[in-house]
Amino acid sequence: MCKLPKSGKAALIAIAAILALAPCVSRAQPAWPSKPIRIVVPHPPGGPSDIVLRAAADSMQALLRQPIVIENKAGAGGNIGAAEVARAAPDGYTWMFGTDTIVTVNPHVYKSLGFRVEDLRPVMITTQFSQTLVCNPALGVKTVAELIARARSDKLSYASGGAGVPGHLSMELLIHMAGFSMAHVPYKGPAPATFDVVANQVPCGLLAGPTVLPHIRAGRLVPLAVSGKSRSPTLPEVPTMSEAGVPGYAADFALFLQAPRATPDDIVTRMREALLQSLNIPEVKTRLVASDQVLVGSSPEQAAAVAASDSRKWGEVARRIKLGLD
Repeated sequence: MCKLPKSGKAALIAIAAILALAPCVSRAQPAWPSKPIRIVVPHPPGGPSDIVLRAAADSMQALLRQPIVIENKAGAGGNIGAAEVARAAPDGYTWMFGTDTIVTVNPHVYKSLGFRVEDLRPVMITTQFSQTLVCNPALGVKTVAELIARARSDKLSYASGGAGVPGHLSMELLIHMAGFSMAHVPYKGPAPATFDVVANQVPCGLLAGPTVLPHIRAGRLVPLAVSGKSRSPTLPEVPTMSEAGVPGYAADFALFLQAPRATPDDIVTRMREALLQSLNIPEVKTRLVASDQVLVGSSPEQAAAVAASDSRKWGEVARRIKLGLD
């Protein structure tokens, strides 16, 4: 039998070890995705995030060749669903799709979030949306300037979908910037708030566009302005707050795709591209416009920058009005 030198034996042993480990490495890191992908929507079914994601899901499944499993995990302003995603393995099989307020507002108003914001990774701003300032026709105001003048002379109130929601914070920002006062009347969602503004139980409200749109079209509500930097796709004739006489005012909100912090870059890139491509399908874009959503499709870096900037803005508003939630 031929004898190998010690150095040759060592080399063979090393090669054998590598070959033995190769199947294990392959099994540990299969190509992504190799199983169903779960996306947590931390809001109830039927809301903007749920509508947008379900419209894009079929195309995403075809692109990624795996089922997209959408799970609604509502509660505590989105904190329950966010906590589940923040704790999930960063393997690309758990994502969160919900409003930016979970990371821009909630940390400033909830005593306990149940998760750390830094444990979530912003992947993309998918769409932006604003709120619509409406009043009952009986109040007799048709512009923001008229409402401000009336609020300075009379005691007025406004409705929102609840404490800490976009409409509440947007209105408090307006009140601060324009120098007037109105009492806040919170409701459990924009629908009951809209109902009471239509019934003139509360004269005005800053509410979700799709909720108030049918009443605006029917003449039951008067639109004064939208809160965003740009006009609404469903109400292009209505000015922005800045155009209506409050320079520098902007209160845009967004739907974010997020992942556990350590999710690999290549997986983040593929997931982002699949969602963005699916949102650009003509029939999906039509549904976005109908729900008052403007497609953005930002990079992860842009999403992180916007989240940080909006967190500072809404943190200041929350502290000024001493907003705190359990």
